[in-house]
Amino acid sequence: MSVIPASTLTEAITAIEDVSSRIEDVFARVGHELGRGHLIFKELNQGLATLSEELSGAEIEGAATALQEIAARLSELAEALPAESALLATIGTRTAEASALLRPLFKHIQMITIIARSARIEAASLDGDREGFLAFTQEAYDLGKAVQGSIEGCARDQQRLSEAVATASGRQKEFESRYRNQLVSESAELGAAYSGLRGQRRDSSQLADLASTSTRKIAEAVGGAIISLQAGDSTRQRLEHVCHGLGQVSEAAPGLVPERGASEDGARAICQLQAALLRDAQREFGGDIGQIVRALTAILHDAGNVVGHGRTLFGGEDGGPSSFLARIKQALAHASTLIATCESAGRSVDEALAIVEDTLAKFRQAIAGLAEATVDITLIGMNAGLKASHLGSRGSAFVVIANELKATADQVSAGAGHLRPVLDGIERSANELKELRVRGDPTQLVKFEPQILQALREVEVGNERLGKLMSRLVDEGAEFEGLMNSAQGLMSSLGESSAALPAVAARLETASAGAQRPQPEAQDQAMLDDLFARYTMERERDVHREFLQTLGLASIAATRRVEAVETADDGIELF
Repeated sequence: MSVIPASTLTEAITAIEDVSSRIEDVFARVGHELGRGHLIFKELNQGLATLSEELSGAEIEGAATALQEIAARLSELAEALPAESALLATIGTRTAEASALLRPLFKHIQMITIIARSARIEAASLDGDREGFLAFTQEAYDLGKAVQGSIEGCARDQQRLSEAVATASGRQKEFESRYRNQLVSESAELGAAYSGLRGQRRDSSQLADLASTSTRKIAEAVGGAIISLQAGDSTRQRLEHVCHGLGQVSEAAPGLVPERGASEDGARAICQLQAALLRDAQREFGGDIGQIVRALTAILHDAGNVVGHGRTLFGGEDGGPSSFLARIKQALAHASTLIATCESAGRSVDEALAIVEDTLAKFRQAIAGLAEATVDITLIGMNAGLKASHLGSRGSAFVVIANELKATADQVSAGAGHLRPVLDGIERSANELKELRVRGDPTQLVKFEPQILQALREVEVGNERLGKLMSRLVDEGAEFEGLMNSAQGLMSSLGESSAALPAVAARLETASAGAQRPQPEAQDQAMLDDLFARYTMERERDVHREFLQTLGLASIAATRRVEAVETADDGIELF
């Protein structure tokens, strides 16, 4: 009869077999889940690569470039508004100056016609060459009337110009006060959209690299975990060997040969050996479980990073299909409205510029005609005065009138000279304003809108496809995460179960303890050798040898194995 209580052996065998059966079940399930998880992640990687290609196409690049161009133009428009307002104000001021100069000029020309009429009356009273004096005065009168008509036309044009400039200036100031900040804001918004699109292209390229790297890491981790799972089979075998060893000292063990039963010291030794083997198996198995759990944690972390990056890249944390395209379209719609408003507000400026151009041409033509007329009038006056001086006292009054005509013509010429630089200033300001208008012409921006919309349409054609892809990524990512969490939970639970094995070993050691060290007999050593022969792992043999050394024994089977290895080495070297 064994010195070890049968209940202790039975309970130990039951506990060990329970852990052994759980190892087989858990490792099979974890292996299946790892394999399925690896397959899912490969599909995830292919999906992310597709997403990356969709978001990094040439269409996105074209839209990004156009957005940048429009953002820059809107910024230019905003910056040009104060300059345009200032130039319009300058044109208005100089137009008022021109108006002020036209009034005395008009009076001087009227004076010429009045003097010419007086000269005509005086010429009619002269004897001798009366017709010649009448012709002189009529010519002066006709020139004065012609110039007067031209200046009256300029006055009307100037009034039209003043009204157009005032209207344009008022609308420009109103537009500037209402929309300049919006132009700056929309420019910034489109600039951010441009940066976002470029960022999408950059991130999608990085996503492909990240997915590739993570897939490789996950493949290695899964491979490592699968290799670690082989430890489950090794541990299961070791636990079976322990149960077999305990069965050798159990009276109820099947196949027990009564005449070769273990002695009391032999039973104690075998029981203590199994406890040592059980402790060592659990210690190594605990390390293997820890390694597998760490590998699963790393897999979950890497997979979560990749899927999270893809979700963010597509459209934010919610992963919705609206994505960044909707925000860009909204910014573009606001920009389009502003562009149309700019175009409408700029029409009055363009109309004013057209009137300025037309008026300046008429003014310059009138001034040129005025210059020629004043020269002719001056010559007429001089000639008439010289002729009248030859008549002596009879022509003295005509001489005075002729000199007055010349003096008035000189005043007209001086007035025209003052008007010329004012017109030059208006022209310079108008040219500067025209240049600003050409550079920031909103109609030039409109041409970019179809380009952007076309690019966005092309990208949006795949939006539904991308939405389905993202949903698949999320679903498969969740399944992958669930599989890994399940595997992690199974391994952790198994680790907790196997942690009970040292307590079983402790009970066996307590049950087999004695006052003295066991002294196995010859048949006990044969049983120990039989147990040694069953081992399939070198670690079991090492524990067996170390245990026998504590008893001062050596396994015959172990010794024979060492001798066989030494005999096999015959000293012959092969090259």
